[in-house]
Amino acid sequence: MADSENLVEITDGNFQSEIAGAEGLAMVDFWAEWCAPCRLIGPSVAQLADQYAGQVKVGKLDVDNNQRTAAQFNVRSIPTILFFKDGQVVDTIVGAQPKQMLERKLQEHLGA
Repeated sequence: MADSENLVEITDGNFQSEIAGAEGLAMVDFWAEWCAPCRLIGPSVAQLADQYAGQVKVGKLDVDNNQRTAAQFNVRSIPTILFFKDGQVVDTIVGAQPKQMLERKLQEHLGA
């Protein structure tokens, strides 16, 4: 997982408390260690976690170790980034996208 003290490791065990039951905006990166595009966007996700600390909860969920949650949200391709507002999915990005696109989505949902 990328280095950031603001990045939360999301698991099948803590998904309910960290994301589904949480208020506010959250961004969860569904990834795997073997996925090259996932490793490509990892640093951007970590930077956004630091940049939006206190405004947005940013987490990473390893799909190999947390298949139940990945299946619950029908994650078929990785990286997939889901945006949650008050525990509900409000947006999805599939595939490696530039940091600017991720940030645009965050700003869009923070302003909504």
